[in-house]
Amino acid sequence: GFFYFFICTVLWASSFVYAIKIRDKNAGETRRNSALNYAMKRFSANSLATMSAYLIILLFIIAFLAPILAPYDPNQIKDVVINRYQAPSLTHLFGTDSLGRDLFSRALYGGRISLSIGVLSVLISMSLGTVYGSVSGYFGGLLDNVLMRIVDVIMAFPIFFLMLLLVGVFEASILVLILILGFTSWAGTARYIRGEILSLREREFIESSRAIGLPAYLIIWRHLIPNALSPVLVSATLMVGGMIMAEAGLSFLGIGIRPPTPSWGN
Repeated sequence: GFFYFFICTVLWASSFVYAIKIRDKNAGETRRNSALNYAMKRFSANSLATMSAYLIILLFIIAFLAPILAPYDPNQIKDVVINRYQAPSLTHLFGTDSLGRDLFSRALYGGRISLSIGVLSVLISMSLGTVYGSVSGYFGGLLDNVLMRIVDVIMAFPIFFLMLLLVGVFEASILVLILILGFTSWAGTARYIRGEILSLREREFIESSRAIGLPAYLIIWRHLIPNALSPVLVSATLMVGGMIMAEAGLSFLGIGIRPPTPSWGN
């Protein structure tokens, strides 16, 4: 369900971006000078982030085609004594597990769970960190000090052990894992965005926005966040791999995704 929710979100976002491009095609210089276009150019200039994005898209395509590519039912159990722990072969490309299930098929279907958890948790983390860092950097002063000390406290905890604690307290499920991963990994993004906002808030266009009486939330939403978007996009693509590894680690320890649901961890 989460996998198909993500696919629908990607399709909606793609159609939205395409509509914007069609609209902006007639705008000439407006499109070329837009903050979003500038952010995408900076993102494209980062070869590591671009390759990461292409790899994530490729893996999602493979996971989406799992019913076609998988040679067996991922939960199919046949004659455990004969089929268990088989070595990789043309019949079973990744071999079989202790119950005789085809590991290649389970890896394909497990990609749906692991990739969905990785990407959705990054979306939560990036959104929370961006808003938090923007508010802290724009207002500054006492509010900035208080918010950043909270970030310091969060970053002082080893994140993986904090995840272990939270998963142990709450009953593990896909939704719980997404929320835990997302709400424990936003602090670094918040600190980075704060630094970007501190430099942007002194620019002339921000002073002009204040001079005409534009509210603070509109200045942050319309001017600061779009101009600080490029490092967020780069960071997001690189964080997906870390989120997938975290889910895999939790599932490998037996406190993440519970069998028989396949994931890359279990």
